[in-house]
This record gives sequence, structure tokens and C-alpha cells, in this order.
Amino acid sequence: MIGGYAGKLLRVDLTAGRCETSPLPDESILRQYIGGIGLGMRLLLDEAPPGVKATDPEAPLLLMTGPLTGTAAPSSSNLAVVSFNFNTPFAVATGHSHGFWAAYLKHAGYDGIIVTGRADKPVYLWVDDDHVEIRDAAGVWGQDTRETERLIKRELGDEEKISVCCIGPAGEAMLPGASIKNDRNHGASKGSVGAIMGSKLLKAVAVRGTSVVPLADPTAFADVSQTWDKSIMAERKPGEGSPAVGSLLAKGGITRAYTYVGDSHMLAGKNLTDPLWGEDYSKRFVEAAKDYTITPKESYNCSIACSYDCRINSGKFAGFTASMCGGGENMEGAAGMIGIDDPDEALALTDYFDAMGIDSSVGGALMGMSYELYERGLLTTEQTGGLELNWGNYEAAVTLLDQMCSGEGFGGNVLAKGLKEASKLLGKEAEACVLHIRGGGINMHDWRPAWSALLGQIVAGAGVCWQGPGVDAWTTEPDLGYTEFAEPRVPEGKAEAVAKTQIKKLWEDTLGVCWFACWGVKGVLDYSAETIALATGWSDFDREEAMAVGERMVNLQRVIAIKRGFTPEDEFDVSNRLLEAPTEGKSAGISIQPHLERMVHEYYGEMGWEAATGRPTPATLDRMGLSADL
Repeated sequence: MIGGYAGKLLRVDLTAGRCETSPLPDESILRQYIGGIGLGMRLLLDEAPPGVKATDPEAPLLLMTGPLTGTAAPSSSNLAVVSFNFNTPFAVATGHSHGFWAAYLKHAGYDGIIVTGRADKPVYLWVDDDHVEIRDAAGVWGQDTRETERLIKRELGDEEKISVCCIGPAGEAMLPGASIKNDRNHGASKGSVGAIMGSKLLKAVAVRGTSVVPLADPTAFADVSQTWDKSIMAERKPGEGSPAVGSLLAKGGITRAYTYVGDSHMLAGKNLTDPLWGEDYSKRFVEAAKDYTITPKESYNCSIACSYDCRINSGKFAGFTASMCGGGENMEGAAGMIGIDDPDEALALTDYFDAMGIDSSVGGALMGMSYELYERGLLTTEQTGGLELNWGNYEAAVTLLDQMCSGEGFGGNVLAKGLKEASKLLGKEAEACVLHIRGGGINMHDWRPAWSALLGQIVAGAGVCWQGPGVDAWTTEPDLGYTEFAEPRVPEGKAEAVAKTQIKKLWEDTLGVCWFACWGVKGVLDYSAETIALATGWSDFDREEAMAVGERMVNLQRVIAIKRGFTPEDEFDVSNRLLEAPTEGKSAGISIQPHLERMVHEYYGEMGWEAATGRPTPATLDRMGLSADL
């Protein structure tokens, strides 16, 4: 087998209770799709029965690594979870998680796991190098994600060298937004991949591996990887662009840098009704964090360590440690959206969302809608079962989340239906203020001041998720020629920036490394292409071929969507709240809505798609090698 790959896939049929291996596709396919979401989507398209629903037993759930996973490449920890999308039925789902799970799977000798079928009782999978076993999960079914990890490690007798990915009660209940969690601080959620795992009665997958990833040129690979790693943290000279995201968030950096989000009026607070609230809250969180005990938690071969454990040292949560991911999105979904003012409560509630295994951008948006309706007198305690949903009510949020997972009360009978269905049950005012794109939860910031980031969420090919961030906020992309932030809140240039950054990002999603090791890093296109060449032996692989792979990913997502029923109208299935002008803040009175259709069509032009249908032209399909697929 060529370097960078273990050479085989693990196939698990839960209906038959059978585990077996198969070789990877041939080298020409690997070079076109690499790994991660790329190879995952290729396998999904090739192997899924036509018309299958996301939660049908025949629908595959793929847990994929990339050729750089488990190597000396920076942050070589990326787990790509690929399935059909639970929230947006025509779309693929591509979730990402980090930590140690993907590296351990690679070290066990597998490039990915393809799970099909449905067990007749709850089970978990144990992968220990060549030993693979389907085990009874009765002892952990019903447990939250934290306890599931702990109990499985204890059962298997190894606390240090095993990694466990699992679902919580939200995944067991197949809730919209259900996530797959691993290594406490990490998880994949977009497309509700935890609900897919729950539909198969698969509670967890535990892995331990002892092998080494083969490389074509290990010495040169290590040298380039070291240069790449240093570039993540490198200071920028004038004209070279802004610092990379990895450097901004390093060592739990969001606890120091969160004021940027508030000052930009992009903090998602009070269901996006009050941008100025977020400005004040972000400052109070950063001030409160000075009294917390912050412990950065790195992933495999990660010098960034954006995730962190946060011990609260005083107040009613004194002694509690929240295990947090790297950015502020999860906290805004869980706490900001319902106006939680107390940073301690915000941490505790965010941790509880993760423990229950649900994406806060879905659960938080459902609660944000409900709290707003209650504050406006459009939702009563009679409807909520006595819950008073005033802004900032922490206890009510915990109860709602418990109800969603148990199927009881207002949370279980209304909110558990998901963003679009729940808002329909609550009426037109709810439909007007619920926050979603095509039924999925956005990456939770208020994107109305950053139009390229908002456009990137809208045109993302895997439901709604991070794909084409543009260059309005967070960082520039010097490798694409963007060394200055774009002018905000104007339509010009946004479609081009979204198309280029989406292509680059989806290339990076095939590699098996964390996006934060790539986003805004000067020289990363050359580093990533060169490490692929040195790992595999494809000596002529370069940045141009890398970008061609990324462009193929964008088109492959669209091919899957069209084959599964996408229509041009679906592109604009965007909640009103995201399209209305804020009443205060930097975007007061300014909306993307009058420009959106033109911007989407400009994006189509950048991608080589038909303006009327959003369908890749025959020439584009032929250039991408996808003509036979559509």
C-alpha cells in the first residue's frame, strides 16, 4: 500500500452482527478524493441504495480518517463523520471531531469504518488493532457522553490508551442536532450525525491502536510538518494578512479573545434580538475567566490546544469543571441565545449540552425561539407546562433539554420535533424568529455583520456548516491572495471569496488534520500538498492539484444533493431572522436580503454552475471527473 494509508476499511453490518475488512479503492480514486470527507462522500454515493433515508438501516455511517491522520503533521487528529443529512434530507452530512480517536483508529490499521444495518439491542464496537468485537451496550445505554466514555474505558481495562466516541441521550432519542462526542472536549454534530448513530442502536466505538502510519519519505515529511507547525503561530508582517485562527485560539484562547466577537456585534445573544447585549457579555466572560483554572487540552500532535477544561473556583458552581471545545459557538448556542448573563451558568449549561450529546446550535435555537416568544407574551406558562422562559432562566433550560431527551413536556412534545417543525407548531411568529438554514442549526454566531460568512453558511453543500468563511471576519487567507479583511456589509466580492475559501477548506477536510492548523496559515497550501506528496509518494502533487480536489468536493456535494431531490428554491430556505436587519449595532438597518439572490448566482458563476438550476454544467462535471454521477 502507498504511504499515508493503512490500506483497509472496517465494515460493520450491525443487522448481521458481522465485522470484516475491505481494501481501499485503487490509487487513482484516492488521488482524486484523498480521504476524510472526500473519500467518505465518494463511498457514500457509490454504496448507498438509491432513495435511502438518513436513518434507514441500509444508510451508511462512515467514520473516516485522512492520509495525514496520526502522523507528524500538525493537529493530525481529524475524524470526518459522513452520512446523509438528518436535518436536510437531500444533503450529505459532514461532521468533524478531533481529540485522539481518529489517530488511534489509524494506528489500529484502518482508514475508516463503514457502519450499516441496525442492531437488535444497544451495542458498542471495540476495535483493538486486529481484534474487532461488537459488544453489549446495555450498561451504558441511557448514560451521558461523559459517563459512557468513563464506563467503557473501565470495562475494557485501559484509561490511558483507549479513545471512545459515543452518543448521549439526545442521540438515543434521535433528536435533531444529536452529536457524536469523544475525548470529552470534542464532537461532531452537523447533519445530526448522532441521530444516525442512534438509529443503528450503536452507542459507542472504542479504539486502541499500536501501529505507525507508513510514509514514503519520513524524514522530509517531518521537516515540512515542523515548518508548517511553526507557521501556524508565526507573526505576520505588514501586507501578509492577519494572524491565523489557530494562533488566536491557542491554549484556550477564546477565554482571552472573546471580546472580539462581542465588539464585532457577532455574538449570538437573546435569539439575535440584542447585538449590544453580546458586547457587554463577552467582556464579562473574559473578566470572569481570569479567576477560572484554565487547562488547555490538546488533540493528537496538536500545538494549538484550543479546547480547554475550565474549573470554576467560586460561587454556586465552585469546584465544577466544564470541558469546552475551542471556540465560542457552542457557548453562544447553549447560553447566549437564551440570554444567560452569568458566565458560570454559561459554562455549566454548555457542558450539559455536550454531556447530553446535542449540538447547541439546534437545541439553543429552539430554546431561543421559545424564550423570545415567552418574553413577547406569545407563549404562556400553560403551553410550557409551567416553565417561565424569561431571558437568562438557567434552570428552565436544563429542564427543556431533559424533556427533549425524554420525550416529555413542552421540550419533548414540541422542541424535540426540530427547528422547522417546532416553529410550525407554535405559529407564524415562531416561524419568523426561529434560527435555521434548511432546517439545520448554523455555526452559532450572529453572521449578519459578516456577509461572506453568512453566504458561506447558506451555500454550504452539507446542509449548513462551516465551509466557505470568506474574509469578512476572523482571519484573512494569504494563500488565496486575501491579505486584508473585506469591506463588511457590501455584496461586492463576497461570492468570489466564499467560492475560493470553500474550495480551500474542503481540500483541507480531506487530509485528516484540524482546520485550525490550516485556516489563514500563510503557506499552508504548499505545506499540505507537499506532505501529501511525501506521505504517498505522489511526487508531482502540488497546490494546484490540491485546489482541484477541493473543487471536486464542492461539486460532489452538489451532485449528491441533486440526485436526492435538491431544487433551486432550497438554496433560499433561510430563516427570516438571519435575513432581517438588526435594530442596533454595527449592522443596524442593513440586511443581506436585497442582495442575496444576486450573490448566490454570482457564487454559481464562480463554481461553473447553471444560474437557473444551481446544477454543475456538463463542462464542470467533465472537468471534475463527475460526469458519470449525474
